[in-house]
Amino acid sequence: MRRRELIGLLSSAAVAWPLAARAQQPDRLIGELIGFVESDPIGHSLLASFRGGLTKLGWVEGKNLRIESRWGSADPDRIRSLAKELVDLRPDAIFCMPTLAASGLAPETRTIPIVFAVVGDPIGSGLVTSYARPGRNFTGFASFDPAISGKWVQLLKEIAPRTERVALLFNPVTAMAFQFLMPGFEAAVSSFGVQVSEAPVHEKDEIEKVLAAQARTPGGGLIVMPDVFNTKNRDLIIALAARYSIPAIYTTSAGVAAGASAERNPAFFVQSGGLIGYNDDYLEEARSAAGYIDRILRGGKVADLPVQAPTKYQLIINLKTAKALGLTVPVTLLATADKVIE
Repeated sequence: MRRRELIGLLSSAAVAWPLAARAQQPDRLIGELIGFVESDPIGHSLLASFRGGLTKLGWVEGKNLRIESRWGSADPDRIRSLAKELVDLRPDAIFCMPTLAASGLAPETRTIPIVFAVVGDPIGSGLVTSYARPGRNFTGFASFDPAISGKWVQLLKEIAPRTERVALLFNPVTAMAFQFLMPGFEAAVSSFGVQVSEAPVHEKDEIEKVLAAQARTPGGGLIVMPDVFNTKNRDLIIALAARYSIPAIYTTSAGVAAGASAERNPAFFVQSGGLIGYNDDYLEEARSAAGYIDRILRGGKVADLPVQAPTKYQLIINLKTAKALGLTVPVTLLATADKVIE
C-alpha cells in the first residue's frame, strides 16, 4: 500500500471513530434537583418512583438519556448554587422536588421546561399563574389541598381526644409557603375546639423547646408541617415526641417505592416511629412527573401540560407508638387507614 493511501485510510478512520462514539452517546439530557439530603431514604424513594416512570416510558439512562442529578441537602444556599449549575448545562428539561428546589430554580431560567413534584401551593410560590395555564416554564404535580390542614387537626383529635393545643412545627426558611393552608386550620379551631399556633424554628436545637412547651400542660399536640428541614430532622422529632409524650401527626408519611433497596425502606415518619401520618401520594406524583418529562422530550410544551392537583391521600397509623403514648385508636380510624404498623 502506498504511503499516501495509508495516510488517507488512517485519517478517515480517525474521523469515523469519534463520530461513532458520539452516535453511541445519549442524545437527550435532563437535570434533577432534589432538595432532600442525599442520604435520606425519602428522597431516594421518590426519585426511584420518578426514574421507574421514565424507564416504563422507554427512557434508559446511558442508552437514550443522560441524567445530571444534584442533591440540595435541605440547604437553600446550596440549592440556589446547584440550580444555577444545572441550568448552565442547558438540559432539555429539569425535574425537581420539593418546593424549596423548585423555588431555587425559578430565578435561574424562564426557558428550560421544569416539571415539579411534592410542591405545595405552586401559585402562591410564584411558580405558575394557574393550574390550567401554568404561564411560564414550570408545571407538574402539586401536593396538598387547602382543606387538608383541617383534616390534620381532625385526625390528631380523633387519635388523641384530649388534644387542646396544636403547634405547627416548621422552619420559615425551608418550609413551603403554606398560607393557603391557614383557612383550614382556622376552620378546625371552631370545629374541634383546638387552639392552633405557629411554632417556627431555624435550627435543630430549637425543636426540643417547642415540644417541651407543648408538654408543660396537658392537651398539647403537634403537626409536623411539610418541610425539608423537618424531613432532615425526622428521627430527632420522633424521638422528642416520644420523650415528651406528645401526640403528633406527620405530613410526609407515604410508603416506599417499589424496588427501593431494603436499607432505605424504613424511610418515612410513621414507619420510623411517628404516631400518624396523612398526606397525598407523593410517590405517585413523582412517578407521574416522568410522564410530563416524557412528553416534553418528545416535543410537548409546558403550556399544554396543566398542573395536576392531588387526587389520592394516604392514612398511616403506628399502633406501637399509640400504645406507648397510652392511646386507644378508634376502630373507625383503623378501618379507614391505608396502612397500620403494628
